[in-house]
Amino acid sequence: MSTFHYNKLLICLIIIGLLASLTIDWQRYHVEKANSTVEMVMDYEDIVELAQIEGIPPVALFSQFKTAGITSLAVYETTLEKLNKNGKVTAMPGTDILHQERTGTLTDPFWRSLLAEGKIKAEDVYIVGQDKKIFDEVKSDLMRRLGPGRVTMLAEGDRPVLAAKANYEKVVKWNLGLPTDELMAVENMGFYVVARPTNYTKVTPEDVNSVFQRLASVQNVSSIMFVGEEVLGYPDLLPLTVSNFKERKLTLDMIEHPLQLQFVKQEGLTQVAAAINYQAARVYVIPKDEQPKLKLTEAIQRWMVTDQERNIRVNLMRKYDKAEPGKTLVETNLAYVSGTKDVLLAEGFSLGRATTFPPYFASPWLLALVVLGATAAGVLFLSLIYPFAARWQYALTLLIAVLLLVPIIKGGGTFCRQLTALACATVFPALAMTWQLDRWRSQEAAGLFSRPIGVTKIIRDGLGSIVLTTLFSLAGGLYLAAVLSDVRFFLEIEYFRGVKITFVAPIILVTIAYLARYNLFGNVQTLTARNIWKQITGLLNYPIYVKTMLLFGAAAFAAWVYVGRSGHTAGVPVPAVELKLRAFLEQILYARPRGKEFLIGHPAFLLAVMAIYRQWPRLTQYLLIVGATIAQGSLVETFAHIRTPIFMSTIRGLDGMVLGAAIGAIAVICVYLIQVIVARLAGRSPAANE
Repeated sequence: MSTFHYNKLLICLIIIGLLASLTIDWQRYHVEKANSTVEMVMDYEDIVELAQIEGIPPVALFSQFKTAGITSLAVYETTLEKLNKNGKVTAMPGTDILHQERTGTLTDPFWRSLLAEGKIKAEDVYIVGQDKKIFDEVKSDLMRRLGPGRVTMLAEGDRPVLAAKANYEKVVKWNLGLPTDELMAVENMGFYVVARPTNYTKVTPEDVNSVFQRLASVQNVSSIMFVGEEVLGYPDLLPLTVSNFKERKLTLDMIEHPLQLQFVKQEGLTQVAAAINYQAARVYVIPKDEQPKLKLTEAIQRWMVTDQERNIRVNLMRKYDKAEPGKTLVETNLAYVSGTKDVLLAEGFSLGRATTFPPYFASPWLLALVVLGATAAGVLFLSLIYPFAARWQYALTLLIAVLLLVPIIKGGGTFCRQLTALACATVFPALAMTWQLDRWRSQEAAGLFSRPIGVTKIIRDGLGSIVLTTLFSLAGGLYLAAVLSDVRFFLEIEYFRGVKITFVAPIILVTIAYLARYNLFGNVQTLTARNIWKQITGLLNYPIYVKTMLLFGAAAFAAWVYVGRSGHTAGVPVPAVELKLRAFLEQILYARPRGKEFLIGHPAFLLAVMAIYRQWPRLTQYLLIVGATIAQGSLVETFAHIRTPIFMSTIRGLDGMVLGAAIGAIAVICVYLIQVIVARLAGRSPAANE
């Protein structure tokens, strides 16, 4: 039997790295725990529209939404179209005035005199103001967007008139700056203001400053959530935007992408976030086409899970446009908001202005120890595949560690940290399963499996083994969580790369380790590690039967589902039954475990113990061990979601182990009972009875 030695010095380095990881993870836990205030936001215009639909005074409805839990109102830039609808200004094309004159319906002496003076042109747009402040704001923004030469004052006084040389259908939809009357109304009603400005074409310093001058009219501006494909000031005036952010201590709101990876693309967004020292908050909004399909309870549950699991601190809530049975439209939306408020408060969140992360960055020296430990783990695994001299193990560890550490010690090294995280996600699950394989090998070599073993012992030993193996893998998760711990990863400005690899690589590594220890098609242990290649060539030369093709097809389908369900891109759809199971587990557990862990991996681990103790064929043992590896790899990969609080990731992994171990124990009992029944039907005793 091949002997594989566990280098004690490398193990010491792994333990030291784990201690450094725990230190960083503890710091991270406190940083995340302090970030617990959620801002609940609705659009100002949505509530006004609801009031109009239901015939309720807007002020009264705003008060009801405030009581229900809305803390902030989003104010967008106004347009001539909006101002026309609410009667604050009148905008019309010159052709309308000319048509009235030609049909004899233009009776107003004011307009007739303008016509007589030749000041009305068919191709121009005319804006008449009722409120001087609003009119002045419209005028100033039109001049910035069109240029002074295209905007002319035709009349002053009580009825000011503005002429703009522009296409009417286009200009009425242009954004014309944040309306100060709405900003002040929001503040006077006791809400925070979430400003939603857009960038200007060929933006100038005056354009940027005009936005913040409008915001200066109110005190309770919590954040800015930019609209469009660029942030204000992009590309050349971002420093001016940053300066205004810092001066007013504003938060930058970053809207999560619908695929839940980084953000809706806006040029200049991450540059502004970095320049304001990452005083930014992650925003989530239920997709517009998805919300109508969700019942209120489902939408409320979505918000609870989102805020808990993805560090979302700004809930941008769209209104429901269809009333629930037995409720008015207003009652439906108030129930939606108040229900969300209740579940968040029950989960320990507070409501108000969204909290932000401090600019946390782990100590480079602690990171150095983590990287050194991760490197030692990788080299240790290599030595367990193909043993080589200890001095070469030390030399390889030192070489790889130095290459990774130099950029990190200098204060950078993001790519090196991501590379280390990827190594942790692949090596630690494989190392955990390899260590467990060697425990079983030593027990087999000692003859412990030569006598019948009862199902009670199988379950008892299996539960002990699954706990030890899971804790070993959990150490890898804590390594991964530590090496990527800083505010950029919390906000997902930077993120873990290689999700697909982490699902496949541990299985490949464990397969190699298994082939280095066992003959896959014989119930004997491999003599040397060099027999790996012989077994691979044996597999390639294996005759192809119909059953082989069916088995290969089933394996390919399972792999497609397994890999396709990973990552953030659209892949294999999730069955409705599984969605319901997820929702149920989210309600009864603090952190919903992953299905591939408690439904596949951990039960496979218990069955693998049964297969090994009962000396089932090696191929069967191997397939079950591959299944067990899925859970270990998934557990470590859970920590790759750095936006998820580390405490939740830890509990999720432990929940999966407990639930999966219970299901695995039941599976072992069921297999045992099936064996007993089959044996009795065949007229013989089962191979091993208690």
